[in-house]
Parts: sequence; C-alpha cells; structure tokens
Amino acid sequence: QVQLVESGGGLVQAGDSLRLSCAASGRTFSSYAMGWFRQAPGKEREFVAAINRSGAGTSYADSVKGRFAISRDNAKDTVYLRMNSLKPEDTAVYLCAASRLTIAIPNNRADFSSWGQGTQVTVSS
Repeated sequence: QVQLVESGGGLVQAGDSLRLSCAASGRTFSSYAMGWFRQAPGKEREFVAAINRSGAGTSYADSVKGRFAISRDNAKDTVYLRMNSLKPEDTAVYLCAASRLTIAIPNNRADFSSWGQGTQVTVSS
C-alpha cells in the first residue's frame, strides 16, 4: 500500500485558481497510476482526473475538462491538480488515489486501492 497526503485546499472565490498536491510514501510511486476524486456533502464520490504511471496519459471528467490539469513529478513522489476558473459547484472534499491498473488510465472508483484523507475546496460565488 502507498500512503497519500493531500494539501492545497482552501476557500476561494469563483474564477480563482488553486493547486492541490498529493504526496505519496511507502511504495514506488512511479508504479501507480494516480487520480483525483471529489465528494460534496450528500453526493457520491465522483471522478475528477487521472494520470498514468509515466505522466504521458491523462483523463478528465467532462465537468472539469479544459479547466483542471493533472500532472505528476515521479522524482518528488507527488501528483498535482491545477484547478482554474473555479465554480461554486466545484466545492467538495478532494481526494487523491493510487491505482495499480496498467492497461488503461483508470477512471472508476473501484480501480483505485489507496486513498488519502482529502482536502477541502470551497468556492464562493
């Protein structure tokens, strides 16, 4: 198992930007595909973005495509989520996750085996 710790959340206004970070430890980071999910109060956890092990391939939910960008630095064992043009509907706890999937870029909650505790992002209108 890999341990994941998110940071970078906060309270921002609509239209602002934030960058979330997720630091990994415990296993070889580069052997995991990584993803970001979010969960708003009373709602199901939903997929946001994912990146393959090398960083060459990414996948996004339609709701964030063109506004969010996922990246990773395997030398620093860290994955990032850059969020631009934030909207109030982006308000949620954002969670980082790790997947052993190698054939394709994972985008299903069941594909991920390790999870962080999450960081709160609140966007005011």
